[in-house]
Amino acid sequence: MTLHVDIDLSAFERNVAKLVNTAAPASVWVALKSHAYGHGMTELADNALRAGATGLAVLDIPAALSLRAHGVTATLFAWLHGQETDFAEAVAQGIDIGVSTLNQLDAVAEAGRLQKVPARVHLKVDTGLHRNGFTESDWVAACSAAAAHEKQKLIVVVGVWSHLADASEEADRIALSRFDTAIAAAASVGLKPTIRHIAASAAGFTNADARYDVVRFGILAYGVSPFSESSGQQLGLSPVMSLRSTAEVHDESTIRIHAGWHDGIPQNPKGAWVLVGGERCTVTAVHPLFTLAERPAGFDDGSSVGIIGHGGPSAEDWASWTNTIGDEIVTGIPVTSRRVFGG
Repeated sequence: MTLHVDIDLSAFERNVAKLVNTAAPASVWVALKSHAYGHGMTELADNALRAGATGLAVLDIPAALSLRAHGVTATLFAWLHGQETDFAEAVAQGIDIGVSTLNQLDAVAEAGRLQKVPARVHLKVDTGLHRNGFTESDWVAACSAAAAHEKQKLIVVVGVWSHLADASEEADRIALSRFDTAIAAAASVGLKPTIRHIAASAAGFTNADARYDVVRFGILAYGVSPFSESSGQQLGLSPVMSLRSTAEVHDESTIRIHAGWHDGIPQNPKGAWVLVGGERCTVTAVHPLFTLAERPAGFDDGSSVGIIGHGGPSAEDWASWTNTIGDEIVTGIPVTSRRVFGG
């Protein structure tokens, strides 16, 4: 056996339910981007909705269409598009489309013309993250162009949205002020969006002023914290993914664990440990196909090793050992590794 990836669906539903309660009266969309942060997109979609989420957010249209094909009828929001993105099927399937440029806006409107149904559009304004979205100087022109398309019944602007940088309380306060200004400007040219959303996990959990109509909860739904000072468990959430493998004797002082960086175990961790027979064993090296760790007393070949969870370290622990974030740890587990869904 190499890496065994366990996904606890009950823990996921409990997390989503807690986040729904935290965000109320705002609604919650659960982000299923990057294969649901490595957990399994289609496998978790129904659980998210059953736990109280009213919609699902994915990066791109193919992912949204796969969820429609899976049978999801709830709101599906997709916002990352390339120059060659074909919006026609997304419009036909009622996908909510995030729009960040005039070219995208025109392409989505043309798809609405071809499909003979208005495209559902969320206009994105850049409030300071500078990732994408219309700049403040271009915003009124973008809203005016969208209003013109609306009059032709090619689109309906159902949302205005943005991303927070979550750099500091002051930066977020400035971004929220810019967002409010953008919403007012959209209204001034006749747009009537009913879905305003800017908060993801960090702001959605801690800042009531950022919640507006919808919070897009991502990594928190999987029990992993976006905050450096606290773990998901300290926030009252449960880790959804756990990793285990087996090991054999390597030499007198070390064991050889049947999983390496090819399986998503982070390289060059400083201070990492795994759990073997209830004992913490220091990781000494991570190789492509195996990992070496200290050999505990009374070790038997084939013993189970808790790499994440199962009483072992958390994803946040591995993130601290490799100077990254918990998102990178769980999404780094290859999709080719078999997930076992239970709970």
